[in-house]
Amino acid sequence: MKFAIATTFSDPAHLDPVARTADECGWDALTFSDHIVHPERMESKYPYTADGGTYWDAQNPWPDPWITIAALAAVTTRLHFTTNVFILPARNPVLVAKAVSTAAVLSGDRVALGVGVGWMKEEFEILEQNFHTRGKRTDEAIEILRLLWSGEMVEYHGRHYDFAPMQMRPAPEQPVPIFVGGLSEPALARAARCDGWISVMHTTDEIREYSQRLHRLREEQNNAEGDFEILVSATDVFDLDGYRRLAEAGATGVITAPWRFYSGNTLDLNEKLEGIRRFADDIIHPLR
Repeated sequence: MKFAIATTFSDPAHLDPVARTADECGWDALTFSDHIVHPERMESKYPYTADGGTYWDAQNPWPDPWITIAALAAVTTRLHFTTNVFILPARNPVLVAKAVSTAAVLSGDRVALGVGVGWMKEEFEILEQNFHTRGKRTDEAIEILRLLWSGEMVEYHGRHYDFAPMQMRPAPEQPVPIFVGGLSEPALARAARCDGWISVMHTTDEIREYSQRLHRLREEQNNAEGDFEILVSATDVFDLDGYRRLAEAGATGVITAPWRFYSGNTLDLNEKLEGIRRFADDIIHPLR
């Protein structure tokens, strides 16, 4: 079982000490969420709340994930980094490939890309990207990323993206894992074609059901070989036995904010760092 810290809504000034502390005491990774802007007026409905409203407002910080990852990779030695999740179809995939491959090279292949199709139509419109084709464009973008990360001369001719032979350098030494978030059938099928799935908040029983569905999809798509990560955020796990049950349910990694177990939703940096250390001592090291 791997353990990652969710940095969503963290004060950007806290990220350096959080990363250094996590690196020192045995955490596996940090995760970073993604939004570009917060429109003053928003008609789009957030899919994971009952009323469709967001549980954050315009004041919450959303630092660029890849600039942040590059900065934190420079002050750590073993910690890995991923996005949870990066809104891939809101960007040009060639530019995404460049940013991620550079971060992979500079970090010594300590990055993964967690992607989602997004839900906020206004954000797509601001970035001049088609909201309604975002699923199909995500599928093509994933193909493009893998081609460009090869470091070879490649070309692509799809419905939404098309380019003549070209080469991108530097290229990662190892393939960058691609994880997919989302609960819809297309999202789960997309995850099964990639290297892993990222959950939202679920119970252990729900995670077991999703794990079984994903492994069936991998078999149906003849993609059952190799590692497959199931990275989860659990609502009903609070102790060692709970994390053991989570692993038995199929989870390979946990994403959590460890300070909440000890200090609640604290904004105090020292309490956060203490929570990171205590969780490592109470959960991570005993499980290993």
